Amino acid sequence: MLYIEEPKVLISGNDFYAFPRIDQNKKRIAWIEWSHPNMPWDKSELWVGYFAESGDLTKRVCIAGGNRLLIESPSEPKWSPKGELFFVTDRGSGFWNIYKWVEQTNEIVPVYSLDAEFTRPLWVFGISSYDFLGNSDHIVFSYRQQGKSHLGVLDCDSGSISLLDIPFSDLSDVVAADDYFYIEGASASIPRSIAKVTLNESKTKVVNFSIAWSSSPDLVQYRPFFSTPELVEFPTSKSGQKAYAYFYPPSNPNFQGLPDEKPPLLVKTHGGPTAETRAILDLSVQYWTSRGWAYVDVNYGGSTGYGREYRERLLNKWGIVDVDDCCGCARFLVESGKVDGQRLCITGRSAGGYTTLASLAFRDTFKAGASLYGVGDLTLLRAETHKFESHYMDNLVGNERAYYERSPINFVNQFTCPVILFQGLEDKVVPPDQARKIYSALKEKGLPVALVEYEGEQHGFRKAENIKFTLEQQMLFFARLVGKFEVADDITPIKIENFD
Repeated sequence: MLYIEEPKVLISGNDFYAFPRIDQNKKRIAWIEWSHPNMPWDKSELWVGYFAESGDLTKRVCIAGGNRLLIESPSEPKWSPKGELFFVTDRGSGFWNIYKWVEQTNEIVPVYSLDAEFTRPLWVFGISSYDFLGNSDHIVFSYRQQGKSHLGVLDCDSGSISLLDIPFSDLSDVVAADDYFYIEGASASIPRSIAKVTLNESKTKVVNFSIAWSSSPDLVQYRPFFSTPELVEFPTSKSGQKAYAYFYPPSNPNFQGLPDEKPPLLVKTHGGPTAETRAILDLSVQYWTSRGWAYVDVNYGGSTGYGREYRERLLNKWGIVDVDDCCGCARFLVESGKVDGQRLCITGRSAGGYTTLASLAFRDTFKAGASLYGVGDLTLLRAETHKFESHYMDNLVGNERAYYERSPINFVNQFTCPVILFQGLEDKVVPPDQARKIYSALKEKGLPVALVEYEGEQHGFRKAENIKFTLEQQMLFFARLVGKFEVADDITPIKIENFD
């Protein structure tokens, strides 16, 4: 008979816990904790506990995050082969850098300081932005700086850094062994993949790089069609401030645009909103650029990857800063002569759908928009969200008046251009009634509008046929109402109210 002991509660009392990490001798455990109203990237604490023979924790020490005068959000604690505790935090500079805890003196010392991000926001468990190479004193790490990932090896004894050159320009999780490691990555021409990287004896150079797994191994045949993204820096509405985006020009080896015609532009607003869009190969982007559209993916203020100051631009200003930046980016591209100012469109999913709807309700920059399960009612979203995000909205929006004034569903009378809406009927995050209310109001107002509802889909479409249909109908909707051209593909149009 198999006897299983009941689990023992080691720590309790806070709202959230993450990254429980036990040292090699099983004498200490490190963890991250935080409480409402904070999200883990706002303010968190790193603790270490000491095990008694019984397995209980007899002593606890707050390593980072406990000083009320020092705002930081530690993450990713890991014990080295020597039993030293390393972690990532954004104290002081506002950038997530690697630090080490000196147990004897209870001091925190920087391991490598750079105006770059060595981790990403804790939306999911299991993030691994750095790791130890076997039992050595070497750490392999990745970081984000100015829209690009970098890879390196740190010799903890000497403090020297060796940057590694691999085909990936975007990196995420890494798991290491003695002289090699596996890393998840991608680039503008390589789809999301996992690669094995082998190092030389001194662990300073790459001697072999091989793809162990690829999400789309057959895409190499389409490489001539790929549009290469350009990192765009543009001014925001605040004097002297900059924001960033990836601009994809139209690209098709079989066709050329007319010399006196500038392409239409589709602006993409990413979800989250505490997230970052990245310049990796995405066929849903290439679908547009291979058919004559320019495409821009905006990392509006509030996005991650650019430090705490950039991330906190959205506090109390969701629906303002993101909207201003997306509109400002579109205008910047028009003024730069890259796109046609009379054919500007915008699209987004979920929180990005909210920014899309807010841009259409509160600004007049765009000629048409597409919302994929976009948030129309901020008050309802807050009321029905789960524990993890239950105070997230308050941090981003503010008071009750702001909730009302920034909800596009309350101002459908201010929409002035065509809109197409896509909605899952089993969506519990953004109920279908939000899209239906916007659809009915725009139809009554006389604006061209279409609503596509999917049976069996929730918050985010999963069925391939629905993903394909959504992409095609956006293209056709914009082409008919804004682009004024025939689409290349054989797509059956859906009915557009007040147009067909």
